[in-house]
Amino acid sequence: MKKIGFLSFNHWSEQRGSQVRSAAESLHQSVELAVAAEEIGIDGAYFRVHHFAAQQANPFPLLSHIAAKTTRLEFGTGVIDMRYENPLSLAEQAAATDLLSGERLQLGVSRGSPEHADRGYRHFGHTPAAGSTEADMAREHTAQLLSAIEGAPIAEPNPQLYPGDRKLSLTPRSARLRERVWWGAGNFESARWAAQQGMQLMSSTLIQQEKGLPFDLLQLEQIEGFRNTWQETGWGWAPQVSVARTIMPIVDDTTHAHFAGKSSGGEGVGQLEGISSRFGPSFYGEPDQLVEQLRHDAALDAADMVMITIPNQLGVDLNTRLLQGVKAVGNALGWNTP
Repeated sequence: MKKIGFLSFNHWSEQRGSQVRSAAESLHQSVELAVAAEEIGIDGAYFRVHHFAAQQANPFPLLSHIAAKTTRLEFGTGVIDMRYENPLSLAEQAAATDLLSGERLQLGVSRGSPEHADRGYRHFGHTPAAGSTEADMAREHTAQLLSAIEGAPIAEPNPQLYPGDRKLSLTPRSARLRERVWWGAGNFESARWAAQQGMQLMSSTLIQQEKGLPFDLLQLEQIEGFRNTWQETGWGWAPQVSVARTIMPIVDDTTHAHFAGKSSGGEGVGQLEGISSRFGPSFYGEPDQLVEQLRHDAALDAADMVMITIPNQLGVDLNTRLLQGVKAVGNALGWNTP
């Protein structure tokens, strides 16, 4: 079984051609697409979190609304930038959302990607400690998040109300949420670190390492390193891996107008934050063409879920048709989604 999810960056823009003109339209259309995705048998809806940009920043109102409108669909973040987060507040919001949904939240977090603002996390009250980097701060916030989700005792009780010295844990708590925290890993080392912490692996369409290998083989090494490290640590739940892909099936005149003639399968190599990085390919074509192209993707074959990055600004109707096409491709490849 391989699950299919979609990943939306929740962009909005007043530029010509955009079907998402405002933050309100971005939110409402995200809910509409999540409902449509459940109806056609897609397994998950995931949303990117960015600050100081024309994208959504606080995911939990959106995710709670999706929880109320769906019954089976998993949903989550891909990913929350932990440099910006108060980990205890995040733990409380995540637990409440998970309980409301009947335990369907998949909480994706990471060190974060380049943002529009220069060290924007400072304005949220977070600064790396002396001698530490922003990546160190993100991992420390993540450690606090995991501990809080696990129910670790944190605060001393008020002796006027609660006699004794037993520390208090955060409430509410969702007992199994800890097994559904994911780490967005950008390289081999961060994938292994995720396994050591008992977090699931989200691998995106870029890897901040370059070894001259095709993207899928480079990503496969990351996945294998994660799973080998997981086996060494002995966590009490199964390791899960998602990989992101841009897959645009041409299924009708509208998708043909948008995607016909686009180059399919090409990869890129460049610099991201001064690090040599490999960028994964995008796939365009009719469903039978996509089946042949994706059949040879080693990392996709090894993953538990494929997360389809969608062009959300093209609107709900077009993206619904794209997801229907992706589901047909997945069925032909034997992914056997419900």
